[in-house]
Amino acid sequence: MVSTSHKAGILPAKQIALFCDQGFIKLAKPVDHDQIQPASLDLRLGPKAYRVRASFLPGPKFTVAEKLKNLVLHEMDLREGTVLETGCVYIVPLLESLKLPKGISAAANPKSSTGRLDIFTRVITDFAQEFDNVAENYDGPLYAEISPRTFPILARQGSRLSQIRFRSGASLATDDLIRALHAKEALITHGEVNIEGGLALSVDLAGIKAGEPIGFRAKRHSALVDVDKKAGLEVLDYWEPIWQKGSLILDPDQFYILASREAVRIPPTHAAEMVPYNPLVGEFRVHYAGFFDPGFGHVSGHGEGARAVLEVRSHEVPFILEDAQIIGRLVYEPLTEPPDVVYGQSLNSNYQQQGLKLSKHFKAFDPLTK
Repeated sequence: MVSTSHKAGILPAKQIALFCDQGFIKLAKPVDHDQIQPASLDLRLGPKAYRVRASFLPGPKFTVAEKLKNLVLHEMDLREGTVLETGCVYIVPLLESLKLPKGISAAANPKSSTGRLDIFTRVITDFAQEFDNVAENYDGPLYAEISPRTFPILARQGSRLSQIRFRSGASLATDDLIRALHAKEALITHGEVNIEGGLALSVDLAGIKAGEPIGFRAKRHSALVDVDKKAGLEVLDYWEPIWQKGSLILDPDQFYILASREAVRIPPTHAAEMVPYNPLVGEFRVHYAGFFDPGFGHVSGHGEGARAVLEVRSHEVPFILEDAQIIGRLVYEPLTEPPDVVYGQSLNSNYQQQGLKLSKHFKAFDPLTK
């Protein structure tokens, strides 16, 4: 029997842990001590990876395993770690699978650190017709599609590149909800409030903090990144700081790390998600990793506002970004109940009170090295 209430919303950590105990979330290995986040579950890579010819969806008549039979180029052992090369597509069965109860659906997204490394990652289910969404009553395995875009990566069994969020009932995200929440909590600072299809965030190309770059441009043909090692890499070996201010030309297929002008707050009663791509604001993709946990940038998580880090990639043509240009929108959803621990209250909260910040894999950047 499902012990969740009938209240609609995003399920908090307590309910996710209960789902693990009840078998609605099936675990090939026991859950890691820090795997359950305030409103999401990190997903772990299994022992094997399959390099495939191309990305795919299985469609309503096939399982992922059935489709793989005709697409696999090479099978790889992840137990001791292996290199996943740029420009290649890999399918990895995950250590977690699902047997969702009635009324519960799920959505997946890359983790923040995954997005900041430009690792294109999506979750696939059997019989899926879209990525990253898990239908109510789904009973079956989960797979990660992984395609490193800029840096080759070293990954292994247990590496966490994706996260999944569980929802009871239909989504409750609306502009009216955001307006009411902003009136109560002041969801952003440093800018005018624009709420239409979500809370607008604009890009900082003026440099809110003096003496720091406005962003970073990824270097091509750089060295390997071990996705499980923190604070070991030199920034300048992988990134070019961007110092010119006011505007920025996005080169096609180049990857950038930028930041929002606004400092964001996520109350402990809500979770948020960035819209990953909006063709109305320009031909580029923004924010591969879109989940914001309860307490991010909020006083409840020892925060005083935190800027959203924007992972930006232009598409077919060069595109000029101007300072304060709207670059994405944030949608908020209520939780069924507040989590016991919010983002920022544990040592695993890598991005609380962040400004412009690269992924956790890099040492702190010293602007004097320019």
